[in-house]
Amino acid sequence: MNTKIIDKLTPVTLVGGGAVGDGDLQAALALAPTCVAADSGADTVLAAGIELSAVIGDMDSISAEARSRLPVDIQHKIPEQMSTDFDKALRYIAAPLVIAVGFCGLRIDHQLAALHTLVMRPDVTCLMLGAEDIIFLCPRQFDLPMAAGTRVSLFPMGPVKGQSTGLEWPIDGLAFAPDGVSGTSNQATGDVRIEVDQPAMLCILPRRFMAAVAESLAALPASARWPARAAPRRDPPQS
Repeated sequence: MNTKIIDKLTPVTLVGGGAVGDGDLQAALALAPTCVAADSGADTVLAAGIELSAVIGDMDSISAEARSRLPVDIQHKIPEQMSTDFDKALRYIAAPLVIAVGFCGLRIDHQLAALHTLVMRPDVTCLMLGAEDIIFLCPRQFDLPMAAGTRVSLFPMGPVKGQSTGLEWPIDGLAFAPDGVSGTSNQATGDVRIEVDQPAMLCILPRRFMAAVAESLAALPASARWPARAAPRRDPPQS
């Protein structure tokens, strides 16, 4: 049984060890006030003078100074090495939305691993913040207020089909796949509705829509959310 470390009825900000731009933490915390770090993300949070509710990870990259400054009871070590710290953190957080900061940029392999985690943890609704974009896994269906001409990119991480309204090039009838059709640089004609049949489609939008998308994702009913994937047994956290 997976007992959650963080269990909230309001959105949570999760901070990783990647690039964090000026204002990123403040923008995320304004929408998701509980702050959690994935391993070395704790150093970033402490440097910003922000209170941490938990640190989750294998603790192989957090600094010794950060560990000494943080209460022992909020440090949760998960020693297995078969998953990333982003994955470890997401599986121990229960919240209507997680806003992930510090998981884009710096290293391409880390960013690809973060996108993989979004797909592998479909039951955790997560909005990833980048320098120019926001990225999230499409729920079963969602509506977004959009201005005509807004870039809407859809990238499949597996076979997936769907339907849409409000897109210049509708996705109805298309069989998306990583080695087939993708939906890069579509654009809105107005308000957008997208429905997909599998938890495998990433949506990439301009960062200025962060607040509107966060509100929409946090308010999703259970019927629009994905269940958890079957997963291998993992080591429990160690405080």
